[in-house]
Amino acid sequence: MTYQVTPFITLNGNAREAIRFYESALEAKVVFMQTYGEGPEDQSHPLPTHSKERIAHSVLKIGGAELFVADSISDEPNEIGHRLQICITTPDTETSARFFEALLDGGQVVMPLQETYFSPAFGIVTDRYGITIQLFTPRDEAKEGAGVSTK
Repeated sequence: MTYQVTPFITLNGNAREAIRFYESALEAKVVFMQTYGEGPEDQSHPLPTHSKERIAHSVLKIGGAELFVADSISDEPNEIGHRLQICITTPDTETSARFFEALLDGGQVVMPLQETYFSPAFGIVTDRYGITIQLFTPRDEAKEGAGVSTK
């Protein structure tokens, strides 16, 4: 049996903005998106008008991986994004460097993108939405010593 682990990010009303950001920064493709208002309404729990435009569920493809992004339905502060980390494995150091730099737009470095004993390019950044993302390039014995090219 095969299992797939998919990170799920829940934001507080700015999922649509985050989706646009990930499309640009990570070359993500939106394959599904639905608002709460587009879903079936439960008459026993009517939606507040402002919640109808919030994202109930979206699926983004980043390379061969999937990422789910949604908004909470309420206005209550949502801290889940601060507890969630995702790891994005890239095919080469150039892609890791490009993604790392793009995610720094409004974000901050947790660990600089650098060569480590397990990767020619590994770094951690917390993006503008408080999501901590690890960028990882697998070590390829043929490319040993190539190093990391970052700004």
